[in-house]
Amino acid sequence: MIAAVSCGGVVIHRGKILLLYKNYKNKYEGWVLPKGTVEPGEQYEQTALREVREETDANPAIVRYIGKSEYSFSVPEDTVEKEVHWYLMSAGSYYSRPQREEFFVDSGFYKYHEAWHLLKFSNEKQILEQAYALYQDLRRQNKWDSSR
Repeated sequence: MIAAVSCGGVVIHRGKILLLYKNYKNKYEGWVLPKGTVEPGEQYEQTALREVREETDANPAIVRYIGKSEYSFSVPEDTVEKEVHWYLMSAGSYYSRPQREEFFVDSGFYKYHEAWHLLKFSNEKQILEQAYALYQDLRRQNKWDSSR
């Protein structure tokens, strides 16, 4: 078994969620949330911000920790046990540009229900549900900075 830790973000601007579309040699296709691997010496918050910036070219700010998802997948030599730590993030605009080097071919901000239906993985749908509920709570309490 190989243990792996990643961090990512649910980035929201004016109620819309930032998604990426990945297409790797037509074997792996689908809409995902931005995330990536923790580098040595990096804090989880740093990883989440760096990965979102690298993969989307957006400039988010962390609002709050959401939680973690766990899943496993097979690689030719072993099984990878993956843990992903997620953060609710705000963005100051709808700007995004997919990172082509990582096989992202599209990116954009989508309404909640569109994003939920577009997401490929059920664990990311669950994180989106948690993040959006938190976002709505913060807005009701006037604690969401809409200028970001």
